Amino acid sequence: MRIGLLTEGGYPYVGGDAGLWCHRLVRGLGQHQFDIYALSRSERQESEGRLELPPQVGRVRTAPLWSAEDDGVTLGRRARRRFRECYEELAAVLCTGDGQVAEVSEGARGEQEAPSAHVADRFANALYGLAELARDEGGLVGALRSESAVRTLERACRAPGALRSAREARVPELLAVAAHVERALRPLSLDWYEDDALGSVDLCHATAGGTAALPGLLARHFAGVPLLVTEYGVQLRTHYLASADASPAVRALLAAFHVRLATEIYRQAELITPGNSHTRRWQERCGADRTKLRTVHPGMEATRFAEVGEAPDGADPDTLVWVGRIEPAKDLISLLHAFAEIRKEEPKARLRIVGAPSGAEGHAYLGHCRALAAQLFPDEAEGVHAVGDNPVSFEEIGGPEAPTLAEAYAAGTVIVLSSVVEGFPVGLVEAMFCGRATVSTDVGAVVEVIGGTGLVVPPRNPRALAEACVSLLRNPERRERLGAAARARALELFTVEQNIAAFHGIYLEIVSHSPVCRVVLDEAGEPLPFAAPAEGHVPGRWTGPVGRRVVARGGPAWATGTPVRATPPLPATEATR
Repeated sequence: MRIGLLTEGGYPYVGGDAGLWCHRLVRGLGQHQFDIYALSRSERQESEGRLELPPQVGRVRTAPLWSAEDDGVTLGRRARRRFRECYEELAAVLCTGDGQVAEVSEGARGEQEAPSAHVADRFANALYGLAELARDEGGLVGALRSESAVRTLERACRAPGALRSAREARVPELLAVAAHVERALRPLSLDWYEDDALGSVDLCHATAGGTAALPGLLARHFAGVPLLVTEYGVQLRTHYLASADASPAVRALLAAFHVRLATEIYRQAELITPGNSHTRRWQERCGADRTKLRTVHPGMEATRFAEVGEAPDGADPDTLVWVGRIEPAKDLISLLHAFAEIRKEEPKARLRIVGAPSGAEGHAYLGHCRALAAQLFPDEAEGVHAVGDNPVSFEEIGGPEAPTLAEAYAAGTVIVLSSVVEGFPVGLVEAMFCGRATVSTDVGAVVEVIGGTGLVVPPRNPRALAEACVSLLRNPERRERLGAAARARALELFTVEQNIAAFHGIYLEIVSHSPVCRVVLDEAGEPLPFAAPAEGHVPGRWTGPVGRRVVARGGPAWATGTPVRATPPLPATEATR
């Protein structure tokens, strides 16, 4: 079958959060053809290039989210009225209290609720109305950036019955909300929905929710293409955290927009595949039908950790290891204070922190952690003539102490995760592949991943973290049992093979229950009954009969021109380079 893979800020670029698992999925499903539709987040990401793509990738089309070019179309009076009506409806449903969200914290695990069916329908009508305007007339980017859009949003905020926080929005806050909405809706103006693009695929697979899933939502609306949505991180929660420092008005309006967008995506998707139960709970609170939800854990390469996992006895019995990106969310401060308590009970204990800082904030946080370690743990020497050494070391993968990731995990008998915020704990799974006992904080999907094969303590509790680590350092038999059980669990649930097999079955299930949404026309433009045979889903020259034309059912032709800059389709030979 032909899959339209929708990505945002990931695959097929070299750097990206979702790039790795998408690459493994495409490589593992060689029996299907993939067309990749990628939204890039930055110019730097595009300049770093793409991964080497396998031959089953038929085309790659990209478009930027970091910039949008106005197509220069000036809307006429009738088109301006269409835009005003749609945007007024969109703004009105953002300002209503129905389905509004409460303040969200990690401990609350998502205190949002889905909007009512009436509000969801109004939002959908406004969204598809804007998409149809962009398809028929163009000029949507300019209209969303116009003063008229800001004034429309202001009227909605001042209308009777609007949220109290929305009524208090000032002009700078309205401008910020309008700019955010314009950026999120840029996929509406793309030229990806023609009969020979997303309108002709058998299935759209969105690798994230939110903006990444918008092209699939429109392909379903215009051409009836079924939509599969995979979320390994909660996009909605990410938006909440990103707007935590914004004013109450901006926070409320943006939260309302993303809740309503998530609700519509979940309503229209054939199936939704969360990566863990933590993500699943968020989806259910946003209105996702439980019958549509299938948990599919991320697939990870286990082979590079096999040597360490099969020989778990080579580690220093007194060494604790932490591996990850160095940033405030990892709470290394609590880990260092916990290690101070550990040293009181186990004077020979050592702590190796292996990882690189994430951005400018990460560099500043690393400096703070180094200073705290020097303050808590003065350099120690074995004798009067020896050089002092600090029991806490900060290292990076590739250095002499930890040349590879597997060797970093192999250095200690206990792996520690101290985060206060975590989605799917990749580092924890890697430690499990290595057969290591683990001590983790109860955040994100940690409990689901561990499943009783490691110790779990509350976040921001150095004493509990220290007690758990000491108990494992003093009991080598228990460490061995937990490590063996953790490795067996990881090999059963979190490998690339199980991930690929799950999605292969889901693809077949969705297509088998979805009607054929394409009509084959002969040379005269007349439809040909029974001209789309079952073998048409198999890549090959027989899928494109000479003298016949395949069109998507249900959508009028697109306006000429490209509203938003997008790269043209690449030939198959060029796309695979």
